[in-house]
Amino acid sequence: MEKVKVTLTRSLISSKPNQKATAASLGLRKIGDSIVHDAGAVLDGKIKVISHLVKVEKA
Repeated sequence: MEKVKVTLTRSLISSKPNQKATAASLGLRKIGDSIVHDAGAVLDGKIKVISHLVKVEKA
């Protein structure tokens, strides 16, 4: 299965509550936090919600 690295690049302070919850569900808390996940439809949906706050690259 393909792996994807997601990095939080912008602050969550002024984000909507659902965007904060999505970042937390991915394991992203502070700027610069990175996590590697398996690529899939669920992850794609979460990334779409916070696409303006994260950087996505293949791991």
